Amino acid sequence: MALLPPRERFRSIILLGLPIMGGMLSQSLLNLVDAAMVGSLGEAALAGVGLGGYANFMAIALVMGLGVGVQATVARRRGEGRNELAAAPLNHGLLIATLISLPLMLLCWFNADHIIGLLSDDPEVTSIGGEYFRWRALAIIAVGCNFAYRGYWNGIRQAGLYLQILVAMHVFNVIISYGLIFGHFGLPEMGAAGSGLGTSIAMFIGSGMYFALTWRQGRQHGFLRSLPSFAEIRSMLRLSLPNSLQQLFFATGVTTLFWIIGQIGTAELAIAHVLINLALLLILPGVGLGMAATTLVSHSLGEDQPQEAYRWGWDVVRVAAVVLFVMGLPFWLAPQLVLQLFTQDPQLLALGEWPLRITGLGMTLDATALVLTQALLGAGASRTVMTVNLGSQWLFFLPCAYLVGPVLGGGLLAVWLLQSLYRVMASVIFAIMWRRKHWAEIRI
Repeated sequence: MALLPPRERFRSIILLGLPIMGGMLSQSLLNLVDAAMVGSLGEAALAGVGLGGYANFMAIALVMGLGVGVQATVARRRGEGRNELAAAPLNHGLLIATLISLPLMLLCWFNADHIIGLLSDDPEVTSIGGEYFRWRALAIIAVGCNFAYRGYWNGIRQAGLYLQILVAMHVFNVIISYGLIFGHFGLPEMGAAGSGLGTSIAMFIGSGMYFALTWRQGRQHGFLRSLPSFAEIRSMLRLSLPNSLQQLFFATGVTTLFWIIGQIGTAELAIAHVLINLALLLILPGVGLGMAATTLVSHSLGEDQPQEAYRWGWDVVRVAAVVLFVMGLPFWLAPQLVLQLFTQDPQLLALGEWPLRITGLGMTLDATALVLTQALLGAGASRTVMTVNLGSQWLFFLPCAYLVGPVLGGGLLAVWLLQSLYRVMASVIFAIMWRRKHWAEIRI
């Protein structure tokens, strides 16, 4: 197959990446809506939900890698022309998600208060965070299955269907959570915990919609037609487990960052929850474009076109850099106006202004790491990605953040500057790895 001209390449990136990016953006907006609703309940509620949310991120991280494993394998099989087996990786992913999620859900449900108690000494924050986390833990199995479904639909280049279900799921989430937080629509008033239960209910609704759609359209490609063999499960674990472990350690790192910020002060912890959700407003669309690179790279390698795969990586990086620059403009031009959507507390607004500026300015430089991470996963380089991400986060960023923050008294701003530096460092490392092309020799 001849290399596509630039116009066609840009069109392919947009057609595949825009729905995925839209889905990621909707997730970011949902996080911000939750923060705005919970923020009206006070500083402790905002901090507690922040801790509970990131504890839940740690819990679901073990099944998040399944989405990448399913997507890369589905795209590779289609590139090889084996469409009748395209849904087989989804079967493997769903089985693994179920086996991992059930014991994990029980562990988190019965130990929620203890887990949150390890992250904060504030009794009010701990109480709110534990209850929120307990309700979120109910949906771990739904989250694992949803990631596997997402990988399948993105892998066959039908990301628009994934987007439709995701948006519907988010609409249910906002309505149900609003009712449960404030006691509207005949629902009980649960406060911040209602946000956790509402999200879990919406996740199960989404799983049901994914199943119905895939049952109708994926049976011809092998969906639930046979039980996977041990060799097939082992192959999926080989692809997914490194990414799941990376996600687990990344989530643990984010939770550790929250603990570090909590040592600085409760006000810093509260505004950090808002700042990270605002950063996700840029990060998740960048990851969405990176997931488009996962499919494009894996499909090209399946067609035995490594140079085409190499070009896809850089082309998606260029698109992501422009998109993130434009989206980040309000963060560094009008940070106070953005933060006032979530809090009117003058102290919190002052604490968050410059970290938000740094987020807006630094995100363009982060585009390379966001995209090439996913592109390398599409090539099957899961272990390499895990090594780089964990090394830069745990050996550099977190120890230095603790040193400059709580120990040396640098405060939230110093920690945020350090975070941007660590992400730039990761971008440089991934760019070097992509140029070397060792990933093109991996078989999946």
